[in-house]
Amino acid sequence: MLDKVLEFLKLEEYVDIIGAQGGFSERAFQYVVATKGRVKVHEVLDRSQYAGPAPVTLEAYVAMVKRQAMGELVVNAQTVREAFSSLVVNERMLDKIGPAANSARSLFLYGPPGNGKTTIAEGIANMLGGYIIIPYAIEVDGQIIKLYDPLNHRVVDAPAAPVGEQGRPFAGGPAQAARQPDRRWLVCKRPQVVVGGELILEQLELIFDPIAKVYEAPYQLKANGGLFLIDDFGRQKCRPQDLLNRWIVPLEKKTDYLALQTGKKLEVPFDVLIVFSTNLSPHDLVDDAFLRRIRHKIEVGNPTPDEYREIFKLVCRAKQIPYSDDGLRYLIQEHYLKVRRDLRACHPRDLCEQILDEAKYRGVAPAMTKDLLDRACEAYFVKLA
Repeated sequence: MLDKVLEFLKLEEYVDIIGAQGGFSERAFQYVVATKGRVKVHEVLDRSQYAGPAPVTLEAYVAMVKRQAMGELVVNAQTVREAFSSLVVNERMLDKIGPAANSARSLFLYGPPGNGKTTIAEGIANMLGGYIIIPYAIEVDGQIIKLYDPLNHRVVDAPAAPVGEQGRPFAGGPAQAARQPDRRWLVCKRPQVVVGGELILEQLELIFDPIAKVYEAPYQLKANGGLFLIDDFGRQKCRPQDLLNRWIVPLEKKTDYLALQTGKKLEVPFDVLIVFSTNLSPHDLVDDAFLRRIRHKIEVGNPTPDEYREIFKLVCRAKQIPYSDDGLRYLIQEHYLKVRRDLRACHPRDLCEQILDEAKYRGVAPAMTKDLLDRACEAYFVKLA
């Protein structure tokens, strides 16, 4: 391979021979970059300074996404219950989560803050399970798009993805991978890309680095084959309507369109379970046309008193605080019913942490006593008007 490369470089006058060392064959020649070669190097660096594993073609990437499409996943009732076994989630909610995960399309979670919308979305992502194969980078018309992101892609300890006939990636098993490794590809867990109020519209397009001359893939491209959670929807720096308009075509067609700086349009797969999570009123954020395109809508409401008790028991056990039914009755009567405060699923965790802080300061054992509960609530809650 090197002999052919050097022969080409000599014929094009990109390198000069300055002597030989240890013999008179061509392999003993010593080379130096010629003036024409230095000009070519600067020309190539001006076009792109990408250094890393060889990119794959866009066609190869699209074919790989189709071969491991999320629509092939099947989530049943047992899978859902096992995934959420450590949480207090009622049966009605679980029966909504399963079909939403099976749709592999879109989900709208809404309801008061602190009731576990983000936790439910993360639970769905973990429930999907399995592995996907992604490339380090994609090449289009000489332009490089970096896809692999160590913050959002968790590489598993498995052989490199194999290659099928004519260099095409093959999503086979470890045995085939060991025979024909292709280090342009990585085996990863299904991605879980989470963004919040910091999201801006520019991050949903190809981001060009003017120094390295390479593109960074947008979030939805990195999330292909997994879950993309837009948390705190409606609190982004851009208008909700602008963000929603960006998703109308991908949600409808399962295809997204991206543009290079040259103006060339790219058609890429949109194989993502996209989850919108908000504590704002859906009707204040979206219109009926957009809601129609969202496959599943789940309201995550406040817990019932029984659910609140079960959550408190779990948290007390985890934080090694002795649980007391009398203490809980006092808490609900004095700090919820009397002041007309809603129960929230996050309150048991937060109040138990307040109890630990108060007990540590006073040098007493943490417990659900009236004194520690009063102090915890006084420090945690803002007085209602």
